Amino acid sequence: MAKFKNNFRCVIISPKNLVFESEVNSLYIIGDRSEYELLAYHYPLIGLVQQGDIIIDWKRKIPVRSGILRFFANECTILVEESEKTMAAGHGTKDQPVKH
Repeated sequence: MAKFKNNFRCVIISPKNLVFESEVNSLYIIGDRSEYELLAYHYPLIGLVQQGDIIIDWKRKIPVRSGILRFFANECTILVEESEKTMAAGHGTKDQPVKH
């Protein structure tokens, strides 16, 4: 019997560096037409990312200025322009916690 894997690979890249790469359970994104949450095995998708935070597993956030997203074959790749907050903090692969 096949095992169901409830996570997917996420890679967030800026022109200057690799911002984030890991297996995640969910991504919350502000898109060009609405806000949405991506989960494992989401329907294939290409979309624009608006200025705001990409929230990973409702635990970490990555502020971005804009970007483009591709979700295909249970892998999400996001090309982003980092926000000034991200660059000032020397963001790299360090994440900011989400405040509830």
